[in-house]
Amino acid sequence: MTPKVQRAAPPFVQIADHFRAKIKDGELPQGSKLPSIADIAREWGVATATAAKAIKQLQDEGYVRSSSQGTFADLGRKLTSGPDRLQMLRATGTGFREGETVEILSAELVPAPAHVAEGLRISEGDQVVERRRVYRDNDGVVAVSTSYLAGDLAEAAPELLEVGPLPKMTFGLIEERTGRRAVRRRDVVAMAPVPGGIAEVLGAEVGAQALTMTNQYTDQNGEPTEYAQDFLGAGRELSAEYNID
Repeated sequence: MTPKVQRAAPPFVQIADHFRAKIKDGELPQGSKLPSIADIAREWGVATATAAKAIKQLQDEGYVRSSSQGTFADLGRKLTSGPDRLQMLRATGTGFREGETVEILSAELVPAPAHVAEGLRISEGDQVVERRRVYRDNDGVVAVSTSYLAGDLAEAAPELLEVGPLPKMTFGLIEERTGRRAVRRRDVVAMAPVPGGIAEVLGAEVGAQALTMTNQYTDQNGEPTEYAQDFLGAGRELSAEYNID
């Protein structure tokens, strides 16, 4: 089907939205080549400058990389927060950037703290799966991430209690075993005191303030599937870009 420019948004935004959706859905997998700017301009019936602006938008957002050989889908440049890993997993089959590693620190059933119980809509003290991991790259610790899932999910996916990487990460494993697909998330970015179990890994003092991102994921029925909190490593940042015109 030949795409057509609509009036609702500027043409370059429509073009960027089109290719972004294909990359996120995996229709344009990691490393696949996008049409040339000339081909995009001809196909969409726009000026080459408009097509180039769309590609620049995708570059700025971290969805593509360009070289003398062309423009290629590349989610590996995206920030590695939990939502980014979910997006990368679905589009590329892996939730890790090039050069990034993960070490699973712990995986166990624990009583749900108050904030976790609220995030998962369960009672405080109910059993939850707690999985803690540290992501590292060539510059050191990216983040210490702790995921919490309702304890009964361990019955469908006992691997959640194993201290080792999951083949499809928590998102993919839960979807495969239960059919519950994470379709919505709520993100909260805040400064928070570093707890004892995480401070040593971050190389920080217990109680020191650190940048965090907390994510609540819900499934197609509106029910929470996972509550996660990342403590970012020193010098790391969170950023986002949006069109406002």
